[in-house]
Amino acid sequence: MKPTMRGRRWLARVALAAAAGVVLVPAVFAGTRTFALLAVGIAGLALTAVAIWWGLSRRGLSRLLAALLVLVVPLWILVEYAAADLLWVVALACGLWLLALGAGRAAVTRYDEPDPMPEHPAPAFRHPVLIMNPRSGGGKVRRFALREKAESLGAEVLLLVWRGETDVAEMARKAAAEGADLLGVAGGDGTQALVADVAADLRLPFLVIPAGTRNHFALDLGLDRDDPATALDALRDGVELHVDMGRANGRPFVNNVSFGAYAEVVQSPSYRDGKTRTTLELLPDLLLGHKGARLTARAGGTTFSGPQALLVSNNAYGTGDIAGLGRRARMDGGELGCVGVRVTGAAHAAGLLRGRRAAGLTRATAATVVVEADEEWIPAGIDGEALRLRTPVHCELRPRALRVLVPRQRPGLRKARPPVDWRLVTALALATAHTPRRDPPH
Repeated sequence: MKPTMRGRRWLARVALAAAAGVVLVPAVFAGTRTFALLAVGIAGLALTAVAIWWGLSRRGLSRLLAALLVLVVPLWILVEYAAADLLWVVALACGLWLLALGAGRAAVTRYDEPDPMPEHPAPAFRHPVLIMNPRSGGGKVRRFALREKAESLGAEVLLLVWRGETDVAEMARKAAAEGADLLGVAGGDGTQALVADVAADLRLPFLVIPAGTRNHFALDLGLDRDDPATALDALRDGVELHVDMGRANGRPFVNNVSFGAYAEVVQSPSYRDGKTRTTLELLPDLLLGHKGARLTARAGGTTFSGPQALLVSNNAYGTGDIAGLGRRARMDGGELGCVGVRVTGAAHAAGLLRGRRAAGLTRATAATVVVEADEEWIPAGIDGEALRLRTPVHCELRPRALRVLVPRQRPGLRKARPPVDWRLVTALALATAHTPRRDPPH
């Protein structure tokens, strides 16, 4: 339940009081040692940020030493505070800061959390057809008995023998031509997008079964990725969500299209078998001297010049992380999200920790995004699948083109946590019962 206006005002006042306490507690209990306390903290943060940058941008012994520094610096800070008998002061200040963030976020939740996507009644199905990839997610189809449960609910199951040898979209079209009135997929996001595109073209309901490795699409739909079998409950008690579908030069996507550094990581032959290891191996070359095509993108009135990494998403992600891979509270807004990252050094990389306000991070939303480059073909990752696209790449949305069938009860439904807007918190704290209600601009 969202707090009332009076409750929000008091939450904002608690947030400001707690934030003030973060400054006052060290000043009162540490006295003149406050400046030394602050200097140690700032130095520790700076060293940690530089160590993280070195860990990402170097290999071998340099990376090992950087990882060691990331572990040692926080311990050094704790030892210094303990030696000065100020550890409890720091703990109290940290607790007050957490209280300030929690109360501040709760105070502005009315303005920053969009309503969930509307649900529509699901039709009755006579011939649902589900395509399952037994290799996806390390064998989730067999591990969770997805085929057996689907067939017990009246669905026909088509198994992919080997994804590289099968035209999944053609399989879906054939199933529809033979009378399927629902199409579904148990697999990763790349397979989901191909079949979802067929379902959108034919205006058939589409069932998502999160049997892949990450399944970001299922996450934003509120599905339980830890137990993909629960998605099949939609066949007996489901509702429809009408969501947007993306296209990049005609290629469908349900999540995002990546260009630049991340797309080149996806191109690596070893990426699918070891995503984390491959990314760590390739990051130094990509961050310290990106040798790929020079990119330029236009998203509405925003121009991205020479980003090292560019992400175009089906609706904007709702968090301020530098990769742009947070959560989407809604996927029916009719706009693409666009995030560009440009890193030129350790200080720049540390600045990205500021999220939305980072100097190296640019965000925009637009109905269409056009990506150009100084090369005719550029690598791209479409829902994690490695491709090469001819430039310019035109990204667009098909608003609410996809009818997604989901269970009525979805354990993963939760709203994105917005960053605290302290200007809004201050305005709410100073407002009185007689202050005219007026929604602040976004």
